[in-house]
Amino acid sequence: MCKDCGCGLPGDVAIDGVPVGSEPSHPEGLKTHSHDHDHTHGQDHAHGHDHEHPHPHPHEHHRTITVEQGILDKNDRLAERNRGYFQAKRLFVLNVLASPGAGKTALIERTASDLGKELRLGVIVGDLATENDAVRLRSHGVPAIQITTGSVCHLDAEMVSRAMERLDLDALDILIIENVGNLVCPAVYDLGENMRVVLLSVTEGEDKPLKYPVMFQSAQVVVVNKMDIAAAVGFDRETALGNIRRVAPNATILEVSARTGEGMDRWYAYLKQAVRRPTASPA
Repeated sequence: MCKDCGCGLPGDVAIDGVPVGSEPSHPEGLKTHSHDHDHTHGQDHAHGHDHEHPHPHPHEHHRTITVEQGILDKNDRLAERNRGYFQAKRLFVLNVLASPGAGKTALIERTASDLGKELRLGVIVGDLATENDAVRLRSHGVPAIQITTGSVCHLDAEMVSRAMERLDLDALDILIIENVGNLVCPAVYDLGENMRVVLLSVTEGEDKPLKYPVMFQSAQVVVVNKMDIAAAVGFDRETALGNIRRVAPNATILEVSARTGEGMDRWYAYLKQAVRRPTASPA
């Protein structure tokens, strides 16, 4: 997880190509090791020690203290602030997560194209580099802000807070956050969203939910995408659905093809109902 790895160097993050002078996304995650060396001698020494000890004293006591601060505390506070702001704007917010190539952008494109006349959508896109996805979405008339994260393998609440300043939230019904393609680190970062949607494409293998349980456990909705090619790639549907239910028994499972539109009607119906009855926060 990001609380242990070294991602998030200062100066990496940019919003719509403009560098953001923020601190590392998890500056509190540093571990501090303190070594106390207690020199307890059985006799008093009237003279000073001007020489060094080349080896440990035979009755020297070593004590190691490890201090590891909760690196998510700051993010959680900012996420709650985001959530309150979204609620004040009567805005429904989705956090869309998946591995690279699962079809996050294609799902959002299709949703915007088909629902654009009923619901006003805006998007914040997260990628390590390039603004390609934001450009794709803007071509459909969707207001989209691109966050390029550099070495940071997830979006955090502060990045979202900065990015949403560039959107007219009063002109939106739904804000979709397309997270960085990653099934590990984004799972533990609350962004202030109402709902988490995790995509699994049929090309990834039926055991993905078992390999990355934390991500799938955090989802209210699991979308199985690219069903139009399921037979061609030998996708074992029953095994995949069983694995999802095993890891995320309370999640709603939707089977779709963002490319052909197969199953998207059920996704739209679910989304429109969720907007009318927003959830407070991800589980």
